[in-house]
Amino acid sequence: MPKITAEDGAIIARYQRGDNTAFNELVERHQKRAYHYAARLTNNPDEAADIVAETFLRVYRSLEGFKGESSFTTWLYRIETNCFLDMRKRANARPVVSLDDALQVNDGQVGIQIVDDSEDAHEHVEKGERLTAIEAAMKHLPAHQRAILMMYHAESMSYEDIAEALALPIGTVKSRLNRARLSLRNVLRPCRNLFTIPRSRRQVFAGT
Repeated sequence: MPKITAEDGAIIARYQRGDNTAFNELVERHQKRAYHYAARLTNNPDEAADIVAETFLRVYRSLEGFKGESSFTTWLYRIETNCFLDMRKRANARPVVSLDDALQVNDGQVGIQIVDDSEDAHEHVEKGERLTAIEAAMKHLPAHQRAILMMYHAESMSYEDIAEALALPIGTVKSRLNRARLSLRNVLRPCRNLFTIPRSRRQVFAGT
């Protein structure tokens, strides 16, 4: 289980002893990370800002009882993911999510494309087309699948960190991530030709 950092622990301890200025320090340390994650989830600056505001409001309401049994960032991801899912439920809509790295489909697996530094103009255009296809495909995924894909592929969180953030067993995280990948692969099937990239230029994740 990831542990709280000494810096976060000291700030939180000050807040719990009655120093209200410590909360502002905590926000300053983590608001950029929180906004970055929210922006990836929603691809909408206004919605991302709303999620971050709601997240830190929930943090403020719960920080007194935070015991430091996990890292603060993991706890923050849990709260922020719940804020995102709650917003999706309220809006009864599904946002567009942008991935900086193109998810690639090949032989039933989904992976992250590694772009060669020497890519030519044609390859650059193809990359843009793949990103567009992924953004469109992500609209069709349930919010919880979108979130777990973003945690693993965009935020580079480990299975253990995701399990802690979502309060799930690691085995459940792996199975849900695989189902999300399969859902995305099925949605992308009509444009499969965009993802036929030579193996020398990509890294494939099997998922388990």
